[in-house]
Amino acid sequence: MIDEVAALLRDVAATAVLPLFGGLSETDVREKAPGDLVTVADRRAEELLTEGLTRLLPGSVVVGEEAVADDPSRLGLLRDTGDVWIVDPIDGTGNFAAGHPPFVLMVALLRGGAPVAGWIYDPIAGTLAVTEAGAGTYVDGLRMGPPQPPPGPAALRGPAMIRFLSPELRARAAAGTRRLGAVLAGQHCAGREYLDILAGHQHFALFWRALPWDHTPGALLLREAGGVAARFDGTPYDPADDRSGLLVAASDEIWHAVHTALLSAESPT
Repeated sequence: MIDEVAALLRDVAATAVLPLFGGLSETDVREKAPGDLVTVADRRAEELLTEGLTRLLPGSVVVGEEAVADDPSRLGLLRDTGDVWIVDPIDGTGNFAAGHPPFVLMVALLRGGAPVAGWIYDPIAGTLAVTEAGAGTYVDGLRMGPPQPPPGPAALRGPAMIRFLSPELRARAAAGTRRLGAVLAGQHCAGREYLDILAGHQHFALFWRALPWDHTPGALLLREAGGVAARFDGTPYDPADDRSGLLVAASDEIWHAVHTALLSAESPT
């Protein structure tokens, strides 16, 4: 099924997403919530992915970002004991609507509430990351692993969405940024952040919003590559947990180094 879902993502990107990239009209884009855009490409891509995924796995259900926007009760399906697909038809919609990358398509499969497979596809870069629980993570056919040896704190780089933290956490994190090599602004596309961690272009990412379609595929991809995706208290990421705050990193050592620098009450300011 890994290859079948990958083929579906490529096909949906080619037929529903890329033809509209850079060519959306004003009527093709709307706000579903303040600052949260949706386009006709998002909706069409989710329709096609939903049709294709349920055809691949009869009896399964889909929790898609746009379907949840229309009916929030669908989030309850994340606790379903059967097969549940999580779909982000276009992650980075703001970038897509503005006519520039990055943006990606993402899918994850839950079985009994636990993630068992994940896919991230960047159609502009042509990059595909896939994983199956217990089988490792592959990016464009190459198996990924954590950096060896792990770099020290002064060499670490990655995005941190500090502005969304509570005032106390924001002040602590802002003071701790100088302990790391580079704290970046972020690319407005969670899936691309995961791909860049897997590729070694950055080492961590700190998010405030932790919605299941934004993070379930990437969290599993990262864990299967020897990385960590955990809440600020160290609890492993669970897509059905609706708390905010998520720190992901290429290895356990890096996770703890970034947590100490940005979030620990004991970190020097």
